[in-house]
Amino acid sequence: MVFDKAYFDAGVCRVGTQCEKWDGMIAASGDSEMIPMWVADMDFPSAPAIREALSGVLDWGTWGYTISGEADAKALCSFWARRHGLAIEPAQVLMSPCVVTGLRLAVRALTKPGDGVMINPPVYGPFFGSVKGNERTLVESPLRPGEDGRYQLDLADMEGKLASGEAKAVMFCSPHNPCGRAWSREELTALVALCRKYGAPLICDEIHADFVFEGEHHSILSIEGADEIAVMLCAASKTFNVAGLQQSSIVCRNAAMLEAIRAEMDGAGVKAGNAFALAATRAAYTDCDAWLDGLKAYLVGNRDYAMDYIAKNMPRVKVTPLDATYLMWLDCRALGLEQQALLDALAAAHVKVNDGLFFGELGRGFIRLNIGCPRSQLERALAQMKTVLG
Repeated sequence: MVFDKAYFDAGVCRVGTQCEKWDGMIAASGDSEMIPMWVADMDFPSAPAIREALSGVLDWGTWGYTISGEADAKALCSFWARRHGLAIEPAQVLMSPCVVTGLRLAVRALTKPGDGVMINPPVYGPFFGSVKGNERTLVESPLRPGEDGRYQLDLADMEGKLASGEAKAVMFCSPHNPCGRAWSREELTALVALCRKYGAPLICDEIHADFVFEGEHHSILSIEGADEIAVMLCAASKTFNVAGLQQSSIVCRNAAMLEAIRAEMDGAGVKAGNAFALAATRAAYTDCDAWLDGLKAYLVGNRDYAMDYIAKNMPRVKVTPLDATYLMWLDCRALGLEQQALLDALAAAHVKVNDGLFFGELGRGFIRLNIGCPRSQLERALAQMKTVLG
C-alpha cells in the first residue's frame, strides 16, 4: 500500500465510535455540524499493520490475563534506535497505561509532598494537575517568545528557582505542546546541566517525538549526563493514533529512580499491557515506518497550507512557528476578544478548538488548532474560522 496524499486525504469516519473528539464534542455542544480541531487525536486510519495485529488477537477468541514480555520492550527499543538513534535496553523500560499516568507516578516517586516541581508554561494541562493533584507545589518558569516567534527557555529564571530550593524537580515537554518547539541539543544540554548541578530529577514527556518535521528529535536520554537524573516518557499513542488502547512506556537508565517508580506503581496498583494494546504497540514499533513517513509528509503539507491561509486571510492572528507536533498555537490577542467570547465566536462558526487557558494563564488570548486531519477538513475549518477571525 502507498501512504501518499490520496491515502491521508481519504481520512476515516469516526462518528458513532465512542470517539471523544467527535462524539464527545457533538454530545457536549449539540451541534452536529461542528468541525473538531481540538484534542490531540488524528482523523486518519491507523496503519494497516496495527489493524492486522488487533485482528490476530481477536481471533484468539478469549482474552484472559495477559503477560507482557521482552518482545514488547525490544520493539520499543528497536524503534527508538531506528528512528531516533537512541539506545535503550529492555531492562530500562516500565509499561504504563498512558504518559499522564507516567507523569504522576514519576512526581510521586521522585519528590516528596510539598516539594516544588517546575514546569514551563504555557504547557499541556495535565502538567499542572500532575503537580497539584499530588500535594506538590507548582513552580512556574514561563517560556519566552524569541524574535522569530519560537518560544525559548528562561534558563536564568530556572536556575534561580532551582538554586533557591523553590523547585526540587523539573517536568519538561519535548517536543513542546502547545508551542510546537523541537528543542535543540544545546538547549537540552543546558537544561540537563542545571538539573545535575542542583540534583533535580528531570521528568520529560516525549510523546510527540516522532513529529519533528525538520532536523531530528533529540531525546533527553541522548544528552550527556542525563542518565543520572532523567526519566523519559513515550508512547505509540499519538504517533499511530492508538490512544484509546492505553499503552505507554517509562524509560530510565538510573536504576534507583526506575525502581522508585516501579514501587510507586505497585503501591498504587497500576497495571498496563492488555492483549490488544501490546499487539498494536508491537506492530506500530515494528511494521509501520512507511505509514509514519507518509503521515509526516502529509502533516507538513497541512502545516504549510494552514500557515499560508491564516497569514493571507486572518492577518491579526499570529501563528507560532511549528517545528514539531500537529498542534498549532495561535495568538488571537490582537482581535481584542475576551477568552470566552473568542471561543463562543468560533463555536458559532461551527469550529471546536482547544482553549488556550487549558495550558495555563499564559494561554489567555490563544487557541490550539489540531491539523491532524484530511486537508478538506482543515480547509473547511479555516474557511469558517475566517468568518470570525478574519
